[in-house]
Amino acid sequence: MKINASEIRVGMLLEHKNDLWEVLKTQHVKPGKGGAFAQIEMKSINKNTKLNERFRSSETVEKASVDEIKYNFLYKDENSFFFMDPKTFEQIEIKKNIVGQKGNLLSENLEVIISFYNETPISVDLPNQITCKIETTEAALKGQTVSSSYKPAILVNGLSVQVPPFIESGDEIIVDTRSLEYIKKI
Repeated sequence: MKINASEIRVGMLLEHKNDLWEVLKTQHVKPGKGGAFAQIEMKSINKNTKLNERFRSSETVEKASVDEIKYNFLYKDENSFFFMDPKTFEQIEIKKNIVGQKGNLLSENLEVIISFYNETPISVDLPNQITCKIETTEAALKGQTVSSSYKPAILVNGLSVQVPPFIESGDEIIVDTRSLEYIKKI
C-alpha cells in the first residue's frame, strides 16, 4: 500500500530498497527555502542494519502489509521456539534470534501475537504484562529511603529486574514485557 512520506510514523514497516524496514524515528522538516521533507531513521528487519533516509513530502513509499495471528507458546529447544495456532492446531517453529530476549518471558500456553510478512514470521509480541516468580533477591538495607530505592532480583526464568525493598524471594510480581520493569506485587 502506497503512503505519502508525511504519513510515516514510528513503528511502521516499510518496503524500501528491496528490504523490510522498521521506522525508529521520524522528523518532518519545513526548511525556509525548498520543499518540506521527512527525515526517517529505519532498521532493517532482515539484516539488522540502520539507514537514515530523506523523503520529499510529495514522494510515496510502500507500507508493508503484515498479518498478525494469535498463537500459543508450546516449548523451546536450543535453537527454536514452537508455537501452535489455537484454531487450526498447526504448529510453527521460530528461530531464537527472531524472538530475542522476550523468549525468557514465555511460559507454556501463553498467548502471543506473531507478525508474518509474506508468510514468514518477523516478530513475536507478548502481552504487555506477565506474572513472574522471584527466585532470589537481596535483603533490603535498613536506613535506605523507601521511596526511591530498588534492589536487584533474579526471576525464575533467569532475568534480572529491579524491585522495591519489600519484595522477597518466592513472591509473585507483574513485569512489563516491553521495558522489563517491575509493575506490582500480586
